Amino acid sequence: MIKVMYTVMCKNDVNETLSLADILANDKVQKTIKSEFAKGLRNLALSCKEDTEVYMKTSKVVYEMTVSKNDFADLVVLAEEDARKHKRLKKECDGVELVDILTID
Repeated sequence: MIKVMYTVMCKNDVNETLSLADILANDKVQKTIKSEFAKGLRNLALSCKEDTEVYMKTSKVVYEMTVSKNDFADLVVLAEEDARKHKRLKKECDGVELVDILTID
């Protein structure tokens, strides 16, 4: 048997990489950070040492299903059928993404 883990892909999913320097350069972000962590202080500058990447992506639920080892070639099709059967494919969602595949003895 094979345990398959998958997520549902939707049209408005987000998967972007932002640099911390770009985030700190935004005026609204600067005002929010200053008002939250340095209330009443003036002449503050925000900076970072390295150009750190920040990942922004849609949080996903990982679903599981179990199939026979003989069905390995059809895993994506079977995962889509499982998603339809359990009504996980909503209006704006059109497919699945395989996350992990484990062999079960």
